[in-house]
Amino acid sequence: MKRLIKTFVIETAVLYLVSLTVAGLSFSEGFKSLLLTGVALTIATYLAKPVITILLLPLNLITFGVFKWASHAIVLFLVDLVLDEFTITGFAFAGYASEWFSLPAISLPQGITSYIAYSLVLSVITGIFYWLAK
Repeated sequence: MKRLIKTFVIETAVLYLVSLTVAGLSFSEGFKSLLLTGVALTIATYLAKPVITILLLPLNLITFGVFKWASHAIVLFLVDLVLDEFTITGFAFAGYASEWFSLPAISLPQGITSYIAYSLVLSVITGIFYWLAK
């Protein structure tokens, strides 16, 4: 039960942080739909992601785990299909610049590329949060 709550809190917090920094995630009813999306993403992570990971296992073995993010992209697509309150309308990152490094602006239209971009961002940030939670 603790693991389920930890997954819900981390997935919801990462969704919220990513929606603040990258334009394209839309929650129609605000905080209520963010929580509902967090619940759906947690359920999909525990039910659908293992099946998808097994189906993508040959591809992951050939590429030494590079395509691990693909299962997260499929889970995002499934959550977007199921929930009317959550939509992905594209991927638009305004960029970031500091003294040490800069990230260029990226804009992707709605489609598979935006799901892939969100899955990469969500996977990295979620991985950091899980590492910090240990």
